[in-house]
Amino acid sequence: MIDETQEELKARLAMLRTEHRDLDDVIATLAEKAPLDQIQMQRLKKRKLLLKDQISKLENILLPDIIA
Repeated sequence: MIDETQEELKARLAMLRTEHRDLDDVIATLAEKAPLDQIQMQRLKKRKLLLKDQISKLENILLPDIIA
């Protein structure tokens, strides 16, 4: 990840944010269905959390905290 340029990191961040939003829609749709598939719901939520962690890491790389 260190070798990636700022533009590559920004593109990856945008892709991860899009996938994260898409998972929101899928989870909401799945929640409306009866009967609820708990295993699939858990997998989707785990994936969403993983994406959130990756997004946070990239944001920290692109915008590091500067203590003045």
